[in-house]
Amino acid sequence: MAGEAVNVNEFQELAKKALPKMYYDFFAGGAEDQYTLNENIEAFRRITIRPRILIDVSRIDMSTTILGHKTSAPIMVAPTSSHQLAHPEGEVATARGAAACNVIMGLSFTATCTIEEVASSCNAVRFFQTYVYKRRDITELMVHKAESNGFRAIILTADTPRLGRRETDIKNKMISPRLRNFEGLITTEVVSDKGSNLEAYAAGTLDPSLCWKDIAWLKSVTNLPILIKGVLTGEDAIIAVEAGVAGIIVSNHGARQLDYTPATISVLEEVVNAVQGKVPVLLDGGIRRGTDIFKALALGAKAVLIGRPVVYGLATKGESGVKQVIEMLKNELEQTMALAGCCTLNDITRSHVKTEKERFLCRM
Repeated sequence: MAGEAVNVNEFQELAKKALPKMYYDFFAGGAEDQYTLNENIEAFRRITIRPRILIDVSRIDMSTTILGHKTSAPIMVAPTSSHQLAHPEGEVATARGAAACNVIMGLSFTATCTIEEVASSCNAVRFFQTYVYKRRDITELMVHKAESNGFRAIILTADTPRLGRRETDIKNKMISPRLRNFEGLITTEVVSDKGSNLEAYAAGTLDPSLCWKDIAWLKSVTNLPILIKGVLTGEDAIIAVEAGVAGIIVSNHGARQLDYTPATISVLEEVVNAVQGKVPVLLDGGIRRGTDIFKALALGAKAVLIGRPVVYGLATKGESGVKQVIEMLKNELEQTMALAGCCTLNDITRSHVKTEKERFLCRM
């Protein structure tokens, strides 16, 4: 590939050249056989778009609101770990790139920049993603820090009672980066002779006893709305709504947890139907094109989260790379909407897409 990247996929190739192999594998890899990692992307390709013609699309409006916060497009930066492994400015550069594009950023609990650094880096809407540690006081402290530093929502990642088996990290003997938010609270200096020390660190810190009743505990320690991330079934979506969450993120953790779970786009409609409009449903996983975003919206998503592509942009060009990735996706979504005959996000309906199952039934 020569010259400038013209789509998000090309940023992955540029990032692969820019990063040490250990760090590239950390960001790019999935669990075990990586079936779900590939399926997250491939499942989008099995959904086709049904465009409508002869509609005035001279003005396209992609703006929306997420938990009441206005954003320029139905795109959020997903909370992903350890951005300083991709670029020295880390999450600060990511936050600035997101702010420049007027989209919401999710900051990871395992960020390499501090909550305070990211909060002071720019004026933008940010959500804070949290795990629940065995030491609940640490999680509570991080949530309070985020709230006092102007974060607008909490994203509870609920699919990680233990870390998934990420074999590339094991082979590379991946070392946990310095997590400055936890300095003086807990050590990340875990020594393991069995491969990745990330796995050993997670085993020592993550709380495997976390369950539905703990949503009430988390709600008791913050006034911020809580989105739950990691829902893949209608059954869990119903329980999440009953537990009082403000929103649901359909996610398989970027295919980094349990392999052979379904692609998120393939279960999105099941979750949307279960929720029945009571809370917004967002989609995380596999978004690489504006057409992917359009398909997710047609199947009921309020917005999508972008993870790896943002990191690849960061690794390649820092803040400007983050901006470029987000703007590419926004421009592609705008183009898709125009060519499909949709002037606003509300114009995108279920009738604009056909799934593989529907195409199969039509042939019978």
